Amino acid sequence: MTRRQNRSRAERGIPEATVARLPVYLRALHSLQDRGIATVSSEELAAAAGVNSAKLRKDLSHLGSYGTRGVGYEVEYLIYQISRELGLTQDWVVAIIGVGNLGRALAGYGGFASRGFRMASLLDADPRLVGERIAGIDVEHIDRLETVIAEHGVSIAVIATPAVAAQEVCDRVVASGVTSVLNFAPIVLSVPDGVDVRKVDLSIELQILAFHEQRKAGGPMGEQVEREYVEAVEL
Repeated sequence: MTRRQNRSRAERGIPEATVARLPVYLRALHSLQDRGIATVSSEELAAAAGVNSAKLRKDLSHLGSYGTRGVGYEVEYLIYQISRELGLTQDWVVAIIGVGNLGRALAGYGGFASRGFRMASLLDADPRLVGERIAGIDVEHIDRLETVIAEHGVSIAVIATPAVAAQEVCDRVVASGVTSVLNFAPIVLSVPDGVDVRKVDLSIELQILAFHEQRKAGGPMGEQVEREYVEAVEL
């Protein structure tokens, strides 16, 4: 998404929480479209997206989409509206830095292209991987990072390196003009103003689930975990 689009969104007052839910609505709408459904009520779409209908209607009102009373929303047009708002009506060039197991899995995921994200390059510091072809793309050495970004016009950098290398890689992609970073490394990245970073940490999500599993288990251990959690929050 360009800075101009960001300003436009801010001028319309679209909350970040709403922006975070738009891709969920879009996924549900694509599923409905694949099933040949042309119109959908707010209740049906909300159920498919896992939110309540009042929240969905409020979110979509920020896009100027209010649906038709007694009919609902036109699926195809709502897909267009949300895609336009998210900047998905154009292609975004993506580079993945770090092609270990996670990087390989990301490179091989076929869902990116259909959503407007074109995987243009794969880079890694391991010379043994250079030249290997993954998902139709040749792995290049990290030394060519700046050149690759310039040649392909990379808009989004995906960092899937070990934690120890992530900050340096981030500094280099930002210095090369990339202002959007998706970080899979288990570290908090420091970036200047104007650079957006989204962090994905699977281990944290698993730990949160483990916490809830212990609470559901009940008994002394569950109660102890809950007390420790409350005490930690109150500190």
